[in-house]
Amino acid sequence: MADLSGKVVAITGGAAGIGLACARAARDAGATVVLIDRDQAALEAACADLGSGAVPVVTDLTDRESVARMLPQILEQAGRLDAFLANAGAYVGGDVLEGDPDVWDRVLNLNINAAFRSVHAVLPHMAAQGSGDVILTSSVAGVVPVVWEPIYTASKHAVQAFTHTVRRQMSDKGVRVGAILPGPVVTSLLDDWPQEKMDQALAEGSLMQPEEVADCVVFMLTRPRNVTIRDLVLLPNAVDL
Repeated sequence: MADLSGKVVAITGGAAGIGLACARAARDAGATVVLIDRDQAALEAACADLGSGAVPVVTDLTDRESVARMLPQILEQAGRLDAFLANAGAYVGGDVLEGDPDVWDRVLNLNINAAFRSVHAVLPHMAAQGSGDVILTSSVAGVVPVVWEPIYTASKHAVQAFTHTVRRQMSDKGVRVGAILPGPVVTSLLDDWPQEKMDQALAEGSLMQPEEVADCVVFMLTRPRNVTIRDLVLLPNAVDL
């Protein structure tokens, strides 16, 4: 059984979806979990549901000052930091000819700039202690261009490039950096999918549940320290990519 006893795992976008599922899986493996989200009410509700061992840290990842306060709050409330899951993100799909560049800006800012800034905020601490894990929530769209989601695909390609360059820079400092790359998952990120497409995907078995992704994240965190899972791609069986 996976064992994270005594570890502190911090997760952005922790109030719902994959982030909340990862928090629950890590807590069940014995970790103290720090849920990071800008939605204070949802964050407090999630922590109340998880019970003891769940700590809320309200952070707006698009606000540099808020991100600067994130690590000190984690350390103040949890005492340490062993793993950081940069999970928060946004989704936009559709025909580029009909797209709204203002929406693109918001998605790109959260999926790229905010994710990179949040990782940068915790790396010096991990480097100083000589250990740690950073996992970025990427997507199969980060390695396979998905024709109906050009902006989201572009953002996840950027995440992949960041993950692998930073992994190589941090490897001699005892810090592992990797990415989890799920296929379609039932989360609020798919709220803009047409209902017909959602119904078809559910009927065909081409969507996964957040808990299935969370199990893989815990697997990554509990590997022996002499190995790094660089990428873990997880697909529903009905997805042929």
